[in-house]
Amino acid sequence: MPTLDDVGKAAGVSRGTVSNVFNRPELVRPELRERVLAAARTLGFGGPDPKGRLLQGGRYNAIGFLPPGDYSIAHALRSPYGRELLVGAALACDEAGATLSVISGDTATRTASIREALVDGLVLGHAVDIGIITSAQRRRIPFVIVESDAGPDINSVKIDGKAGALAVVRHLSALGHRRFAILSIRRTAGPPIVHMPGKDKPRLTAGFSLDDERLAGFAEGLAEAGLSIGKVPIVETTPSEPTAGAVMFDRVPEATAIMTMSDWQAITVLDEARRRGIDVPGHVSVVGFDGTEEAARTSPPLTTASHDIVGKGRIAAEMVLKKRKPRQVVMPVELVVRASTGRPRR
Repeated sequence: MPTLDDVGKAAGVSRGTVSNVFNRPELVRPELRERVLAAARTLGFGGPDPKGRLLQGGRYNAIGFLPPGDYSIAHALRSPYGRELLVGAALACDEAGATLSVISGDTATRTASIREALVDGLVLGHAVDIGIITSAQRRRIPFVIVESDAGPDINSVKIDGKAGALAVVRHLSALGHRRFAILSIRRTAGPPIVHMPGKDKPRLTAGFSLDDERLAGFAEGLAEAGLSIGKVPIVETTPSEPTAGAVMFDRVPEATAIMTMSDWQAITVLDEARRRGIDVPGHVSVVGFDGTEEAARTSPPLTTASHDIVGKGRIAAEMVLKKRKPRQVVMPVELVVRASTGRPRR
């Protein structure tokens, strides 16, 4: 492959002049610049190796984004929530002239990916295992954790999940519902996990701290209505699980209100209800969680516990890009009532 020196010899100029033509062309006279470019074209030289510039500068001008959960990059891009979170991070990167790199959240590779990613900072969608934080800390680059509080010395941005879940139950209770079911998020790959009512307080098998917070909000709301969450069926599925709606209708047909922990899950329930000819909300009310754009376009439009997902992604990326003193941001959640909820069937 031709080099800067080769182009310089062909054009009759120094190596430094060739470098300026490609990296700082405003410093080179137009006629000399054209002579160097002509020599480069003749030799088939396309410009200096960008990897070399990166190594010289010690910066990549990019931040990495790890999706929330044991999920692939494709899953993050398919997820309504994931896409909006990425849009927010991308907006911050665009404003800073930086690049956004998506890192696979797969358990087998994510720690190594964080350690080896060619980035100047990281947005971590979770901190479920200490290896994630340790890998980021060892690199001595700025990072922020989304939906987890890792202490006062670490940047974090999360939502008030408990308050959002409490608002969902209060809304449904005010409508008269007494028979509930919960569709929780499974954060690892695998089939749905079904917890039928029991005496003990339910514990999620494969959830995050945010999911436990929302479960606590559901429990508090049910207690206000004189009900025990121990008597409520809970199904854990990955957000993209296509059978989520079928599992709910097959295992919990008596429920008049299904409370989900993601809009994607709720949309799956609505799709299954339509396939089975089940009226929403006449037969069963369905509530989502997130407030994605898709939630307003479902049939019927989805009632959901909503927050500014794009804004959250932007804040997280800005924390990394601006490298300021660590802070912990908690974003509010607001219940948006639409046509997927109504009074219970008699």
